[in-house]
Amino acid sequence: MRAPIGSFDRARPATDCLDELTRPVAEAIRSWAGSVPAQEILYIDTDPAIADTAAFVEHYGRELLSQSANCVVVAARRGGETTLAACLVPSGTRADVNGAVRRRLGARKVSFAPMDTAVELTGMEYGGITPIGLPAGWPLLVDPAVVDLPYVLVGSGRRRGKLIAPGKLFAALPAAELIEGLAV
Repeated sequence: MRAPIGSFDRARPATDCLDELTRPVAEAIRSWAGSVPAQEILYIDTDPAIADTAAFVEHYGRELLSQSANCVVVAARRGGETTLAACLVPSGTRADVNGAVRRRLGARKVSFAPMDTAVELTGMEYGGITPIGLPAGWPLLVDPAVVDLPYVLVGSGRRRGKLIAPGKLFAALPAAELIEGLAV
């Protein structure tokens, strides 16, 4: 089937290609119970060498910048305690870690989690982290602009491949919380 966004000729339901996903992402899709049917989560095979947003949109089409979102892992610190969370923002923006994220998580300091920590704890590859299949209990802060999109392109858990899903799906993920002003 043709993807609903982008110029991808071949999109498949992610339920049909679980072996191409990381374990946490495959398990989340396998046990999916959201209001959006799991068959609406699509997988497209892409070149892992151009997984980063700038290279990806340069190769696959600049219009994808307004139809995709990045998921970043942050570490919030307060009083010797560290809380990890994920932020999902439109790809043409960045997460307001020192404002909206810090206030929401009640932290004194927030920074991007070290790559090794993010990879180890998510079970996903750096450059492919997705909000689908995040560790249980992690807050998922979502910019409302992502949810408002008809379809959103996000990582698949690996650098190879991407997922496309209706924007409203991301508001229904476990621990998801819409945060106005998350993206700047």
